[in-house]
Amino acid sequence: MGLTNGTGELAALSAAGFWAIASVVYGVLGQRIPPLQLNLIKGIIAIALLLITILVSDDFQPTLAPLTLLFLLLSGAVGIGLGDTAFLAAINRIGPRRVLLLGTLAPPMSAIAATIFLQESLNINAWCGVLLTILGIAWVVTERTSNNIESATTQLWPGIGLGLLAATANAIGAVFSRAAFTGTNISPLWAALFRLIAGVLIILIWALFPSQRNHVFGYPYWQSRRVILASFLAAFLGTYLGIWLQQTAIKLTNVGIASTLMQTSPILVIPIAMFMGEKVSWRAIIGVIVAIMGIGLLFYQK
Repeated sequence: MGLTNGTGELAALSAAGFWAIASVVYGVLGQRIPPLQLNLIKGIIAIALLLITILVSDDFQPTLAPLTLLFLLLSGAVGIGLGDTAFLAAINRIGPRRVLLLGTLAPPMSAIAATIFLQESLNINAWCGVLLTILGIAWVVTERTSNNIESATTQLWPGIGLGLLAATANAIGAVFSRAAFTGTNISPLWAALFRLIAGVLIILIWALFPSQRNHVFGYPYWQSRRVILASFLAAFLGTYLGIWLQQTAIKLTNVGIASTLMQTSPILVIPIAMFMGEKVSWRAIIGVIVAIMGIGLLFYQK
């Protein structure tokens, strides 16, 4: 038994950290910009940044096998186009803590799907790590605080449905990405680009429906410099760096481990909350300790 080289795991934790920061910004932006439009904005900004990175790094990808490209496009369409939009919409209905709790269902779903379809296997340490990490996160995000967002009963079940949809789409997208990396040498940078392109295309197709046009183009965000800067910051951290690191993690480690570590964003938000002056309870601290123990088990495998 020994430590893995940890590169994929560190990439997953780094992605979670950037998503934690971006989620704070998205929470503010979501009060002014509809979820579909916000998802489109961050996708377009991240695509532009990825293209610039490819040009600067001279990382030109050879022709891909059709099946690999298909898996990446499906991953982006489901995970970004559908999943991210559902996630942002769920936050507006039932608040971030409940949505993050539902999001902890994605890692076990990813691990089980990868076991069935990709013949990946996790040892007993890894499964214990998945369980401890999920328990730690759930213990934190279900805590009642005075500034929790309470939603009306009419919004509860639609919000739960959207949260479950986001978690499921996240899990399916991760498995498709892992399948794309199997038997190919595509770089995570290009994988992130193809996923984002597919996600943005799905949103644009969605926008063709008359009932959705106002949700995509309804808010003139370009008229506010503050909104533009906040959108760029969130897209840079949460989408450009976050998805790049996500694809790196999925390429270098088991999809169940990567998905679990990337669900630690609720834990990593705690230092941000402390910095912003919020009180952190002993329950939150205990949850962090349990999650860290789980993360340790994910790093320490046979």
